[in-house]
Amino acid sequence: MFAWLDISIKDIIDILLLAVFLYYAFTTMRYSGSRSLFMGIIAFLGIWLLISQVLQMRLMGALLDKFINIGFIILVIIFQDEIKKILVTIGSAQRWRKIRRFFREGSAKEQEEEDYIAPVVLACMNMARKKTGALIAIQGTSDLTPYQHAGERFLASVNARLIETIFFKNSPLHDGAMIIAGGKICAAGCILPVASDTDLNKDLGLRHRSALGLSQKTDAKIIIISEERGTISLAYRSEIIVDITPDELRALLSSED
Repeated sequence: MFAWLDISIKDIIDILLLAVFLYYAFTTMRYSGSRSLFMGIIAFLGIWLLISQVLQMRLMGALLDKFINIGFIILVIIFQDEIKKILVTIGSAQRWRKIRRFFREGSAKEQEEEDYIAPVVLACMNMARKKTGALIAIQGTSDLTPYQHAGERFLASVNARLIETIFFKNSPLHDGAMIIAGGKICAAGCILPVASDTDLNKDLGLRHRSALGLSQKTDAKIIIISEERGTISLAYRSEIIVDITPDELRALLSSED
């Protein structure tokens, strides 16, 4: 019935690989604010295929072919930051750890959550109750090393009491951000980029703007403890989720999306 469809296993793999590439490209463009530009490029490619390959219009096809020939160089220039993010995502150690988890028992994941997430949630719950302001950036696939250099670098296990001590009001590091990477506290007192969004809620202070600024540039999850209201918020993928409970924070930190 479908004899005209000459599709081999190699063709199916080819289509699946293209779909995965487009998915990661679309996701990266979506969070970096370049989604409309990316969709415009996809539409242009569709028009080029229609004119050159299906309708076989010679003049328009030849003109569009010229654009396609230099298009790769133009794309590298326009999307150099996004291309870097895609390559970092593909080559990140965390990405490969997610693949290895398929071959590990569930207890290993639970132990990892207990060693790293539980102390962070406990510290945030205590600081929110005491109305102690805090800013904690948890590294994802994006490298946060450049931001670590802006503060005091050290290496320590994630411990609730240590986190609370660093953000104690009389501590010299309490005004900056703490960075957690690889399940360890790597730096404190760090300066983060501040978001300049004009439509951001005026009630949100500098900590929230700094968290949003970092979330626009990386895929880190940034926890904000409000000193004025004693609430917990989380910035991720250019969005801020405000006034969350400790249980909701645990779920968001455990999520791999």
